[in-house]
Amino acid sequence: MNKQEQRAWLDQTTEAIIDPQRQIIDPHHHMWRTSGLPVYLLEDLWDDTESGHNIVKTVFMECGTEYRTWGPEHLRVVGETEFVRDAAIASRGKGKAEIAGIVAHADLSTDLGLLQETLAAHEEAGQGLFRGIRHGGAHDPGKNLGWLNATPRANLFSESTFRNGVELLGKLGYTYDSWHYHFQNNAYTDLAQSAPDTTIVLDHFGTPCGVGEYEGKMDAVLVEWKTEISRMAQCENVVVKIGGLAMPVNGFNWHLQNIPPTSDLVAAAHRDYYLHTIEAFGPSRCMFESNFPVDKLSMSYAVYWNAMKKIAAEFSEAEQHELFYGTAARVYRV
Repeated sequence: MNKQEQRAWLDQTTEAIIDPQRQIIDPHHHMWRTSGLPVYLLEDLWDDTESGHNIVKTVFMECGTEYRTWGPEHLRVVGETEFVRDAAIASRGKGKAEIAGIVAHADLSTDLGLLQETLAAHEEAGQGLFRGIRHGGAHDPGKNLGWLNATPRANLFSESTFRNGVELLGKLGYTYDSWHYHFQNNAYTDLAQSAPDTTIVLDHFGTPCGVGEYEGKMDAVLVEWKTEISRMAQCENVVVKIGGLAMPVNGFNWHLQNIPPTSDLVAAAHRDYYLHTIEAFGPSRCMFESNFPVDKLSMSYAVYWNAMKKIAAEFSEAEQHELFYGTAARVYRV
């Protein structure tokens, strides 16, 4: 589906914006020129953030784009930071959402000297925007999920060299983000316990899967996932980005429907995941995230944030502020 076809599909579901004045930081979006999905640059981001909700700031999340094609191998990832920095500068002072932080990529299992060089290069290139590293751990050993493998290494989270890299991030004041699958949650918790001084950010709820060998087993996965999330929440250095449940790998299959879902449908389908995580971690350790444009495969930006506001309605005003703004502002210093 190209950009025009996607827009036409999404435009079939329109809704009035709920609580349009509420300030929101979107702490997880991507940008790219080339991908398996439509091009998504600053103007495309603004098309979404200007759809009615009050998105004041965003945080870019690495996605392997615009790497340098020259120079030392370990520094080529800095091209992505340079690319997003330019977009962030262009986003300032326009009365629209500003890209206020960058989470970049580095190989955390590399030699610590090379890693420090990479972090310093990100810091310099980011011109005050660099906040941390995502080195994804998602590994599908059977390759039957039909989605992405962030790493070919099945035991990345337990490797001593990788753990040394995660520890270094904390010592330097940077965050560590990870994306992985639900069956890796316990290994992720063990990693978090090994680096208590690093702020560790769980992306996408730990991606509970509903395809491949998990097709038709989403209820069983949810029960197992709840236990693992409760254990993870005991690690005080872990915070959670709650969102990213509308990827094809999650199994809700809205991307296959003739008409995209309403916010009522999204809120009803996802409520258990959100409420359990917020109960386990508390609102001050949770932040809503769009995961756009990946979750744009399933719904519009306006529908996503309407669904979040419906889920959050039972919380106090102070708690809602944490979920939509405060946690992201603290964790990513934006």
